[in-house]
Amino acid sequence: MPAVPEPAVAGAARGGWHDLGMTELVSLDDVRAARKLLDGVVRTTPLEPSRPLSAALGGPVWFKCENLQRAGSYKVRGAYVRISRLSAEERARGVVAASAGNHAQGVALAAGLVGTRATVFMPVNAPLPKVAATKGYGAQVELVGATVDESLVAAQTYAERTGAVLIHPFDHRDVIAGQGTVALEILEQCPQVTTIVTGVGGGGLISGMAVAAKALRPDVRLIGVQAAGAAAFPPSLVAGEPVRLPAFSTIADGIAVGRPGDVTFAHVRKLVDDVVTVSEEDISRALLMMLERGKQVVEPAGAVGVAALLAGVVEVTAPVVVVLSGGNIDPLLMLRVIEHGLAAAGRYLRVTVRCSDRPGQLASLLSEIAENRANVVDVVHQRANPHLHLGEVEVALSVETRGVEHSDMLISALRASGYQVTIAPEA
Repeated sequence: MPAVPEPAVAGAARGGWHDLGMTELVSLDDVRAARKLLDGVVRTTPLEPSRPLSAALGGPVWFKCENLQRAGSYKVRGAYVRISRLSAEERARGVVAASAGNHAQGVALAAGLVGTRATVFMPVNAPLPKVAATKGYGAQVELVGATVDESLVAAQTYAERTGAVLIHPFDHRDVIAGQGTVALEILEQCPQVTTIVTGVGGGGLISGMAVAAKALRPDVRLIGVQAAGAAAFPPSLVAGEPVRLPAFSTIADGIAVGRPGDVTFAHVRKLVDDVVTVSEEDISRALLMMLERGKQVVEPAGAVGVAALLAGVVEVTAPVVVVLSGGNIDPLLMLRVIEHGLAAAGRYLRVTVRCSDRPGQLASLLSEIAENRANVVDVVHQRANPHLHLGEVEVALSVETRGVEHSDMLISALRASGYQVTIAPEA
């Protein structure tokens, strides 16, 4: 939905995730100053063309590869700007943060570069590689809560008790200014860009990017993308104020945020052109495409912009730049996502076949599948189902195919041979 061009929200919302009195919009000068601070600290990440998306959209599509940034995401930009501006007395007290992983690593790396200690609160189900990486950068990690929201409450309590400075994952002007440097690079690398698409969780990245892009190129459209299962911005924009989701869940843990920030909401409401949502299936398909065609390792949150273009949930005008915001993905999650993506693309078929229970029947079934050039991944042979008739057997199959048409052809061939075929629902 289009953002409503109204003045920024003033004052401090009660119970919000933000620093009091910090809702004034960030300026282009703030973003440029942040870039000076980041000189020599972060990478100028590459802009890579996407042939499949360019063909699909009929114009150039580029990937801004923040998955190749130090610590694996754009988060180090905002974290470093925030921490580097602390006073000597504040640095002596240390910093504290809450994150599912990317902000955690950014804070840990930035704190080490600045020379202060970092404590990071992470959800108990945070991906193990992200936990290990955060510890590897020198931070003390505390696993608390089921969500980042709950981890943040613990981090705020810790800050109040110890005097450590809370480094918010998105709702602070310094953090927003740091993230906005991504847009400065995009405008230099692709001056002709007309649309920028990026994932949105709490809104820090898109807020900073919108500040820089709209100041330098008011005609550029900024499109935010949220996972449908954790989309707090659409209802918030309708309500005209940040709204907390009663519950949220998504494989895109990096953008699983239950409430927009007060500062970021003010920026998004005024500067961002649209915020759309994508399904878990859309995200899985995007990750699969990135691996197969883009040769890019991207985490679910980093792929939602690609998912939006593939799913056609937003109209864009090329040239388009899509921000791949992070690449920190748990290998176990990657395995599940690849399988899910194959299924969503019609290339991984789960069926149950009911047939007669006689010698050679399973071999005949498998031979027919092979004749149709499909590959059986696993087989479960079951006779104990009470719904089966006497003399029947049920065979559950996972089959690799070449796509939806091939899957449909296989199912039709099996049914034509007299098999009762049921397509298994997605898990």
